[in-house]
Amino acid sequence: MASAEDFDALYALESMTNDRIRDEVGDISLVPAAERKFGPGSSSIMAAFTHLNPQGSRFSDGTYGVFYCARERDTAIHETRYHSGLFMQATQEPPMRLQMRLYAVKVSGEVVDLRAAAQAEPCIVDPGDYGYAQGLGRKLREQNVQGILYPSGRHPGGECLAALRTGILHNCRHSAYLEYNWNGWAIDAVFEVNRLV
Repeated sequence: MASAEDFDALYALESMTNDRIRDEVGDISLVPAAERKFGPGSSSIMAAFTHLNPQGSRFSDGTYGVFYCARERDTAIHETRYHSGLFMQATQEPPMRLQMRLYAVKVSGEVVDLRAAAQAEPCIVDPGDYGYAQGLGRKLREQNVQGILYPSGRHPGGECLAALRTGILHNCRHSAYLEYNWNGWAIDAVFEVNRLV
């Protein structure tokens, strides 16, 4: 097994000849060397920071990655169901089943708590306009804030976390395989295919 110190060299060598590895790992240079994670479960964490969404997300303008998660399973499903539906609409996909993986991750460390602030400033969790939240995310990231705790914009009463750095995320593992039923205009059902122990 390669050490963390050897990873950069091995990644560079492997990605020159292996398209699958390059696509799987993403752009490792987006994550500072001191923040890179290695070992079991680390690739799921790292993917959020090395595969950027150029359209951005709630707390990113698309120039850096964010790992989003929810406190409860139902909240995670509401959030991913919404975003997957937007993607399927935008790409005009025919009816199909989307295979999804549900992960469990341990979060420990200090984060900024915006739950009360979102009550006073609803633009933090605006369902369609991320402009204000993206500016806030950039400012907090520049201040080296590790993460943001905020209320879900898709699941009333749900809570989400946006990890701006990898350091607060640990022990990421599969917990279930799900299928989202895309009927051609909306995701109308979610099925659990196989639960892992």
